[in-house]
Amino acid sequence: MRILVTPTFERPVKKMHRQQKEMLDEAVRTVVSQPETAETKVGDLAGVQVHKFRMGSLLCLLAYRVLDEHKIKLLMVGPQENFYRDLNRSER
Repeated sequence: MRILVTPTFERPVKKMHRQQKEMLDEAVRTVVSQPETAETKVGDLAGVQVHKFRMGSLLCLLAYRVLDEHKIKLLMVGPQENFYRDLNRSER
C-alpha cells in the first residue's frame, strides 16, 4: 500500500522524539493493515477517518483519508486538544 503524507502531518513528526516516532509508526502500521476500523467523520470532515492511539500517557489522534484500495493519505497527527478544529482548518 502506498502512503502519502501532507505537510500538516510532517511538521509535528519532525519534532517528535525517537520513542514517539516508534509509537506513531506502530499506529500507521495498524491503519495500513486495517483502514476500515477507525472512526469515520461526517459533516465538514466527511471522508476523513481518525485512529486513536496512546503515545505514552497522552491520547493522540491520527487523521487519514483512504484514496483507493492502494493509497492512504495521512492528514494530521497530534493530541486530542483542538485536533478537530485544526484538522477542519487544514482541510479547507
